[in-house]
Amino acid sequence: MAGPDLIPLEDALAHLLSRAPAITRTETVGLTDALDRILAEDQRVPADVPPADNSSVDGYALRQNDLHSGNPLPISIRIPAGTAPTPLATGTAARIFTGSEIPAGADSVVMQEQVEVSDTGILVQTNVKPGQNIRRQGQDLGKGDLALPKGTRLRPQELGLLASMGVAQVPVKDKLKVAILTTGDELVEPGLPLGPGQIYNTNRFTLLGLLTHAACDVVLCEGLADNRAATETTLKKAAAEADLIITTGGVSVGEEDHVRAALTATGQLSLWRLAIKPGKPLAFGQIEGTPLLGLPGNPAAVLVTFAMIVMPFIRQCQGQPRIHPIGEHLPAGFEVPSPSIRRGFFRARKEQEAGELRLAAYPNQSSGMLSSACWADGLAVIPENSEVRIGDVLTYYSFTELLA
Repeated sequence: MAGPDLIPLEDALAHLLSRAPAITRTETVGLTDALDRILAEDQRVPADVPPADNSSVDGYALRQNDLHSGNPLPISIRIPAGTAPTPLATGTAARIFTGSEIPAGADSVVMQEQVEVSDTGILVQTNVKPGQNIRRQGQDLGKGDLALPKGTRLRPQELGLLASMGVAQVPVKDKLKVAILTTGDELVEPGLPLGPGQIYNTNRFTLLGLLTHAACDVVLCEGLADNRAATETTLKKAAAEADLIITTGGVSVGEEDHVRAALTATGQLSLWRLAIKPGKPLAFGQIEGTPLLGLPGNPAAVLVTFAMIVMPFIRQCQGQPRIHPIGEHLPAGFEVPSPSIRRGFFRARKEQEAGELRLAAYPNQSSGMLSSACWADGLAVIPENSEVRIGDVLTYYSFTELLA
């Protein structure tokens, strides 16, 4: 059970996803510009793929029944890829290449390694079955089939599939417009010298990378000054330009935490304080109708909350069919002796130990240490109120799955 003022992760996600605005704007783009975009319409197959029976190997096309005489089969035609073959004469074979169309009359293809070639023809050195080494018309996709449903994120393999169908342009959803606002007068841009009490603005660049990878369009990227009036002005500006506002810092209980205060004052703070670690001081609300996700200020907490909370929210906005990661279950190669009322997300990676695949956790799980996330390949979940002993089975989410 979470503490009385902490919201369980599942409840928080249900609340957020029910309030995620769906992207309805669309555009049509060429395949070269479609990587990582989200399909806006179902894609059906305009014609069979492949369009005709073709050979899966380099070899010889023939009739299986013509082999019964035991005599060499003369080669009557040669079929390079991309040419239309003439019908195969009875009692002959065709020299054929991978991808070449099967000639009418042939029912089998024999690999060239299984054939003895002479001046009089070919002798087949293996048993032949009708249909062998032939890729049938429509074997991959049949005309009218649903190739890709709307909401599909276009990876390289989807682009290749669309190309195989002859599709040059696809309708995709517009990118989610996101504003990044980082709080803290102590933040300095990389490349500038640090003054007393100053630190570099880590979160801006983490979020820029994450949002680019998530097929979002960052329309505003600014700092929030540590005063209430400036915070409210910038938040309203972001609300006018973006579909989603993401802030870092300013959502805890300190006197300088103006983001939460601004949401509270307008009556639009609908969620605050999650039963997760790191990431407890996460806030959700609206600024003039635009959803705002207020992430913690610590760099590792930003990464964890983005992976576990912001990405499902973005997927819901994009209409993707799979919202939540699936993960896998692996034994722990580390211990957590002290239970916490909050669900933990340890920066971890898979390692081989004594011939067994186990989860290794970074030694220091401080929410301020982004180096732990660079060492890790994903997050190991530590259940609430639970100790972890070596060998205990834990859920593990790779960053690849979490951020896809």
